[in-house]
Amino acid sequence: MRLTVAQATIKFLSVQYVERDARRERFFAGCMGIFGHGNVAGLGQALLEYRDDLTYYVVRNEQAMVHTAVGYARMRDRLQAFACTTSVGPGATNLVTGAAVATTNRIPVLLLPGDVFATRRANPVLQELEDPTSMDVSVNDCLRPVSKYFDRVWRPEQLPQALLHAMRVLTDPAETGAVTLAMPEDVQTEAFDFPDDLFAERTWTVRRPRPDHGAIEGLADMVRRARRPLVVAGGGVIYSGATEVLSALAEATGLPVAETQAGKGSLRFDHPASLGALGATGTPAANAVAREADLVIGVGTRWSDFTTASFSAFQNPDVRIVNVNVTTMDAHKLSGVAVVADAREALSDLATQLRGWRVEADFESRYRSAAQSWNETVEAAYALTHEPPVQSAVVGAVEASTTDRDVIVAAAGSLPGDLHKLWRTRDPKGYHVEYAYSCMGYEIAAGLGVKMADPSREVYVFVGDGSYLMMNAEIVTAVQEGVKLIVVLVVNHGYQSIGSLSEAVGVERFGTAYRYRDSHGDLAGGVLPVDLASNAESLGAMVLRPDTLAEFRDALATARASEVTTVVCIHTDPTVSAPDSESWWDVPVAEVSTRAATAEALVRYRDERRVQRDFLRPAPRDGFPTAT
Repeated sequence: MRLTVAQATIKFLSVQYVERDARRERFFAGCMGIFGHGNVAGLGQALLEYRDDLTYYVVRNEQAMVHTAVGYARMRDRLQAFACTTSVGPGATNLVTGAAVATTNRIPVLLLPGDVFATRRANPVLQELEDPTSMDVSVNDCLRPVSKYFDRVWRPEQLPQALLHAMRVLTDPAETGAVTLAMPEDVQTEAFDFPDDLFAERTWTVRRPRPDHGAIEGLADMVRRARRPLVVAGGGVIYSGATEVLSALAEATGLPVAETQAGKGSLRFDHPASLGALGATGTPAANAVAREADLVIGVGTRWSDFTTASFSAFQNPDVRIVNVNVTTMDAHKLSGVAVVADAREALSDLATQLRGWRVEADFESRYRSAAQSWNETVEAAYALTHEPPVQSAVVGAVEASTTDRDVIVAAAGSLPGDLHKLWRTRDPKGYHVEYAYSCMGYEIAAGLGVKMADPSREVYVFVGDGSYLMMNAEIVTAVQEGVKLIVVLVVNHGYQSIGSLSEAVGVERFGTAYRYRDSHGDLAGGVLPVDLASNAESLGAMVLRPDTLAEFRDALATARASEVTTVVCIHTDPTVSAPDSESWWDVPVAEVSTRAATAEALVRYRDERRVQRDFLRPAPRDGFPTAT
């Protein structure tokens, strides 16, 4: 079939399918993009040519469209994805942050940036960054370290293999992330006789690797001999659809379950075995159990520093770590015993092995009591009366306005920490916080993707004023596409989460406030007269401006009843923090300073570091300890 390279690419994408558990569906939900000279004549023309086969979405920011794609694919358990196309130059480099978000979070997205002329007949083209040491380097090479697969299609003959390798990575749960196919702008328009087989429907099976039977027997033996075991549920539990199996296992055995940011929602908050969030943004209940645990089973977690509280969460000197993960790298972290397997398959086999066993009654009673105590603390934090409102009360008001199927979206600032410990999730897809890359600007764009993935759910986007200022333009896309979002815009006049951290490390909130300069030249004067609500209104959203908590609750009801994207702008007092997690995060302090605050912080830091430990003890030669 004689097609241009760009036409062949779009035609190929339109006939790719995935299958898991006998359910088959198209893999690409569409293509988002912004056109420039580097892709308009190639991929732009192809998307027009095949607009009935692959839907095109116009967006406003290249980074944001990747966030939208990530939000969509995560909501679809990585079984569907978007392609994203840009021109060469700044459009392409704007993809880098979005690609890092996708790859860090293990979420599939296909990037199709334009590139320089393969023929070099017009070098240097507009927006080309010339490298005097090589003619085969372009700005797209910035995408190599943040992509799970990178290729540049210099000739039409290379396209079939590039496309097949891209799909191999995108549909592999252990290897997925951002995939980049750089497309020179002249090559995109070249015609070639591609084999018809390239455009036949192709189904990619998303595998569920089964655990080794001996490994599950060994794990079950470790569980039976443990006195204070703990399961840590990561995002892999949700992506693999293992939540029901985990719930049944925890109910049958009494195994307590703590959750990472990506794994929040693995259990309903009111499940009797639920401890809630773990780590630096976790609950005291989960962190207390973690400190004493003699066996920790991580399921589908990448063990970030927030989850491990910078290697301070597990204090039992005899603790053993077991990692159940489809990704070999993650399965071997913390010197743990690796069970390389799909989460649902492994938990199902473990449940069979543990039939009839239960944790010690005293241990179960103690952790349930701790979880109940934390729930009472959450109720108190939600009920705080203060004007302007405090953030915990704002979170509580939003929670009270939602149903079980609603989704909250957040990413950066103080909101992810407060939501992780406070929010009481009732559905596996009800909590969507990007905290692997903690990318400011992710929230509204990703919320758009979440809503597109499941229009039947209400989507609440939590965003601080700092993140809002960085990236808000996809409000326009939501309005254009008729996609309703409820955006809760929390205004606290600065980068307040970093302000709090800044105080802790002796930097005294330097550079974190949105204020005029005072008479000393410091940014400590009056509050800036920035009106973000009016900005949102100018982008086409309906805007509500409550002043009090009571008015905020009424505004949420109005937003829910609305049929259009609605922004609820609420000013909060950043000086009142949410309840403490009773945990730690390693942020080094300057070892030399003339400032008293920094010197005092260094003393605290050195004292706090004493709880940090290494995880270097090797696993037994057979992977599991022998029974005694």
